[in-house]
Amino acid sequence: MKVVVIGGSGHIGTYLVPRLVRAGHQVVNISRGTRTAYADAPEWREVEQVAADRERQDAEGVFGDTVADLRPDAVVDLVCFTLDSATALVERLRGATGHLLHCGTVWRYGPSRKSPIAEGEGTAPFGEYGIEKDRIARMLKAETEGGGLATTSLHPGHIVGPGWHPIGPVGNLDPGVWRTLSAGRPLRVPGDGAETMHHVHADDVAQGFELAIAHPEAARGEDFHVVAPTALNVRGYAQIAAGWFGREAVLESATWDEFRAGTTEEHGRTAWEHLYRSHCLSIEKARTLLGYAPAYQPEAAVLESVRWLVAHGGLEVEGDLVA
Repeated sequence: MKVVVIGGSGHIGTYLVPRLVRAGHQVVNISRGTRTAYADAPEWREVEQVAADRERQDAEGVFGDTVADLRPDAVVDLVCFTLDSATALVERLRGATGHLLHCGTVWRYGPSRKSPIAEGEGTAPFGEYGIEKDRIARMLKAETEGGGLATTSLHPGHIVGPGWHPIGPVGNLDPGVWRTLSAGRPLRVPGDGAETMHHVHADDVAQGFELAIAHPEAARGEDFHVVAPTALNVRGYAQIAAGWFGREAVLESATWDEFRAGTTEEHGRTAWEHLYRSHCLSIEKARTLLGYAPAYQPEAAVLESVRWLVAHGGLEVEGDLVA
């Protein structure tokens, strides 16, 4: 098939585009042309590159034409964040392509009430990002159920892999957390440490999209979680991470006010957003309908990110990785 990937130079596309080429598809990548993939692969030499500024073209009402004019059999949209943008694309592609696949997020759900969360069983989202992604997923499902364009939405957890910082053991991107754990110093932990985070390696997300393209009838009108087989809680994550440096994690419980007082506003807010949701998602639906089989446990995916960052000077730690 001819598959158009919108935003294929990012985290997921770095792995998805080569997967699609290896599967025998003709692949077109639409991007702003300002960034290359996080990891090089020979398959990229077979990919047609189309430069387009989606935000500008959405404002002009022509982005859908850019995609449709490529005559794709399937479209993978990795960089859509508003209902208006998604709706405009659906309306233009209706009748012009066979399958539209959208990248959502587990943040389409609010704080968990039970674990694991099955598709559609989470609480109402909060925050603009999660609310918009949930609205998009619901619109896509209604579009297909109403006899319109065949659509699928896939919802990743916290994406990790070589080249970028993972969400860390206290739910934020504070590099000081890794320094503290690598040195065996006490780490202040907000809440009770039982809150969960559900990571996923970017290549496992790519696997989910590849499978949905390969099984369009099973994927039609569906939404899927694409996460690691298990989730990490704060205490366990910290202990595992400290062990990578031959250390034991020394954890100090703190109230949220105490935690925020000892970090930046951004790190405090990000930690709360992740830990308050305390997500753990089910992948049973993706396993059953698509054959989704994630290759990475969450700690292995995070370790790959940390190892890459340390090796490339992107993360300062005390001591050597022994894992």
